[in-house]
Amino acid sequence: MLDIVIRIALFCLALAMVALIYRVIKGPSMPDRIIALDAIGINLVAIIALISIELRTNAFLEIILLIGILAFIGTVAFAKYLEKEVLFERERDH
Repeated sequence: MLDIVIRIALFCLALAMVALIYRVIKGPSMPDRIIALDAIGINLVAIIALISIELRTNAFLEIILLIGILAFIGTVAFAKYLEKEVLFERERDH
């Protein structure tokens, strides 16, 4: 029973990933694209977690943590870029 539920969930997440990739490519605005990229990161974490459950191993937990951290840092960087159009502020010596 659990195997069937995991496979259905993987199928649904794969469909969501296709829709999110479409949103990243055709998004009407830059914030929509950034939100779609963040959602892709979340779906990727969910897919890896389901595969880990299916294989009955915890070897992928470090990968899940790494992808979560990178997705968060990427979202914060994109948000800062959209706000100020500059990622790193440099002060000049006068």
